[in-house]
Amino acid sequence: MTGQSSHQALQAAEHYEIDQDDGWVDRPDAAASAVVAADRRRGRGARSNVTGRFESDRVEAADDGWDSLAELDAFKTDVREDAAKSIITRNDSPDISFDRSINPYRGCEHGCIYCYARPSHCYLGHSAGLDFETILYAKSNAAELLRAELANPRYTPQTIALGANTDPYQPIERERRLTRNILEVLAAANHPVGIVTKSALVTRDIDILAPMAAKGLAKVALSVTTLDRYVARAMEPRAATPTRRLDAIRQLSEAGIAVTVMVAPIIPGLNDHEIEGILTAARDAGARDAGYVLLRLPLEIKDLFREWLAEEFPDRAKRVIGLLQSMHGGKDYTATFGQRQRGSGPYADQIASRFKLARRRLGLQDERLGLRTDLFVRPAVRGQQLTLF
Repeated sequence: MTGQSSHQALQAAEHYEIDQDDGWVDRPDAAASAVVAADRRRGRGARSNVTGRFESDRVEAADDGWDSLAELDAFKTDVREDAAKSIITRNDSPDISFDRSINPYRGCEHGCIYCYARPSHCYLGHSAGLDFETILYAKSNAAELLRAELANPRYTPQTIALGANTDPYQPIERERRLTRNILEVLAAANHPVGIVTKSALVTRDIDILAPMAAKGLAKVALSVTTLDRYVARAMEPRAATPTRRLDAIRQLSEAGIAVTVMVAPIIPGLNDHEIEGILTAARDAGARDAGYVLLRLPLEIKDLFREWLAEEFPDRAKRVIGLLQSMHGGKDYTATFGQRQRGSGPYADQIASRFKLARRRLGLQDERLGLRTDLFVRPAVRGQQLTLF
């Protein structure tokens, strides 16, 4: 076992990445030996649960000859309380359109194998694999903290992104309702919000979002990665089906809420042939804008994605990885701003050109909708003196 030193405190965890060899990319065979039995991970995205990179000891399951691994329980969703002290996360990334975000949950039960947020779970002492989608943290005091932060006299309103890291409408939101509580605070303060999700549950909150959108205070981006139900089920096992996502776009649009379709991520050799089809279906459903992000494989995701690809699409695995590396100078991933989401080289240029042409042909906008900040009303907190005017 090899110990690894702790990193400095995570800065803007949702967007923090390291452009270095993390010790995994050159050892695919080691990762393959850690694959968890299918019956224990049924309905999950990751195939393994390798110890997080900051832990001094590595834990591996080993059969003792008595079929002991067969007696292990299946992975179940465990929701824990996260006693957060602040709720608005700041970032200064030049290739991201917002400077602040809120993530009511850590970890995500959708289980998307490509999720760039997976490595952040290692900062909690967990694995980026199955732990990320089964050990979840709920910031139960999110709305309360948000109200206090907005009430701060030094706070200046700008669009807050909901879902920049993990999905604010993942399955546990049905019961916890943290995202809805946050929206209620933002609506009362006339504060602008942009939502990114791949869940049809967002339509539950149309009663809040529609009046906000009418004031120029809300917009939603729905991620549609494929129209193929098999690929979607394999790649995003607990997210809404493609049909339900398109229906969510329709409902939001009919309610007067501006909707962007995100083809994210585009995986070369797997779903890039669907670009035009996804954009057409989303436009027909009412989307008014479109964007895309290329597959990103930082840190632990390199091995997790390879494990998944080898099991689900063994006939395409070599081509997918080869095309992806051709867009990152022969590496799995380049963390350089401006390149990490788009890649470079002939194949990346081809994807960019196809996307631009399809968007133009379909009449989808190529400018992000700006939201209003001039309507902001600072919320009053308990014990604070109210103004007369």
